[in-house]
Amino acid sequence: MSLSVILSEIDGGDDTRVEKLLQEYNTENSHTFAFDREEEDARIKLCQGLLTVLRRSARPLCQSTCLGTMRILSRDKRVLGPVATQDGILTLAGLARIRALGDDGKTLEETQSGEEERVVVEALKCLCNVLFNSVAAQQVGADVQLAEGLCARLHSVSSSQHEVGLFSLRLVFLLSALRMDVRSKLRKEVGALRLLTDVLERTLDVHWVGPYEVAPPDPDGLPISTENNDRAMEALKALFNITMSESSDEDNEHQLRLIVGITRHILMLKTHSEDKTEEAHSHAINLLSNLPVQCLDVLIDVPVQGGLEKYGGKNMDAVQVLLDFMEKRIDKGSNFIEGLTPVLNLMTEGSRYHREIRRYLKIQVLPPLKDVKERPEIGCTVRNKLVRLMTHIDMAVKQGAAEFLFVLCKESVDNLLKYTGYGNAAGLLMARGLLAGGRGETEYSSDEDSDTEEYKSAKPFINPITGHIEHPMPNPMEEMTEEQKEYEAQRLVHMIDELSRKELIRPMGVRKDGTLAPLGETIHGCSPPPSSDSDSD
Repeated sequence: MSLSVILSEIDGGDDTRVEKLLQEYNTENSHTFAFDREEEDARIKLCQGLLTVLRRSARPLCQSTCLGTMRILSRDKRVLGPVATQDGILTLAGLARIRALGDDGKTLEETQSGEEERVVVEALKCLCNVLFNSVAAQQVGADVQLAEGLCARLHSVSSSQHEVGLFSLRLVFLLSALRMDVRSKLRKEVGALRLLTDVLERTLDVHWVGPYEVAPPDPDGLPISTENNDRAMEALKALFNITMSESSDEDNEHQLRLIVGITRHILMLKTHSEDKTEEAHSHAINLLSNLPVQCLDVLIDVPVQGGLEKYGGKNMDAVQVLLDFMEKRIDKGSNFIEGLTPVLNLMTEGSRYHREIRRYLKIQVLPPLKDVKERPEIGCTVRNKLVRLMTHIDMAVKQGAAEFLFVLCKESVDNLLKYTGYGNAAGLLMARGLLAGGRGETEYSSDEDSDTEEYKSAKPFINPITGHIEHPMPNPMEEMTEEQKEYEAQRLVHMIDELSRKELIRPMGVRKDGTLAPLGETIHGCSPPPSSDSDSD
């Protein structure tokens, strides 16, 4: 379809002919995402022409067709100049029936026909694309009004208007992700926390049976529908952005605890597919990681049949879901930064603040040691998998896994080394200044772990560096004479000295406070050796 033909018809004012040509163009390019650079100027003119038609035409079919074309064109960031303006955004917002922007046309509640609703949906899709793909559109100044209008819509949109609700939520997510001022205003002035919580309650059919306790899902009932799941995911993503803004958590603690209660309910839900269930859990975990750690008691303050005396009578179903989720992400072996670190950090902070969560996870992840014949990183248990991550190439993943295990060990260096070996834990201990042993700064309960008889009998033979019993190795110096030993020792000294002078290595030692220092300092009592031009410390 030639763009020049479409442009000539737009200039001629024959909207019926324009509509037919655009329908052909939309059919031909519905799956087009890479565009010809030679036609870039023509596509820019087409964007401007589409806005002209949208302002003069009152026919819903023509409007939805024009918006469909604009949605296709908005995939190209280079042609959005005419749309990414105050006037362009207001035009699209008016077609989306967002009342806060002063639209004089029909409101969403007055929209009756399916074609009119199609116009609203297409306008919302265009706004999503334009805001996401254009830096200029993120700075037009109408974003706060746009967000306010969308939040007003969330009060009344019905479940039958699925796409309207879905793309309204997606637009709130984009606005709160791209504009910090919008994010802050939504939380402090618009009351978006309450609005989005209401959306989750309606979408998931939440029934409260306690202050922060949701009635459990029917085990024999149908899984949550795909449409409801999609809307819930968009609401969770928007809540994640909004809870990142600075605010007084004391004023919102009740609301945040309601969100934790709903999030726990989501962790217990199943969808039509395992992938969708995992996606829902991922968004729920991301949101939980943003909330104050003291609110996480809502996850476990749920009655359980018979009570779990071992864990203080707390319900650990949600914590087990977090643990299972973490193990699945480790087994995938990819995208650890976005997929694994949020749940690791969540369980670390939850374990540090809530004794019952730590005790439960300690039993699941670090059960009492019995077999120490293999290295801690070898095997398929959760402990083995986490210890392997302690030497991961990515610093955030390595620190996250090490910190989680350290907290489960109540930040005791001796306990951590027992489960991981000194070699795997050296990075964390160096960063925390604990190479000489000791404890972290957090205070924990006085209950102590008891070693198994198998571990006690094997402990004298465990290599503390590798964390397992090693088979005896032949001594290479047995058949050497004293002269040969002295020669090899001198040779080794010269090699280390040469590497040190070339700064390929730097011999280090451990100070009394557990931190690393150059070897010369540690040999001279943790102080640098005296020199000719300075006094010793």
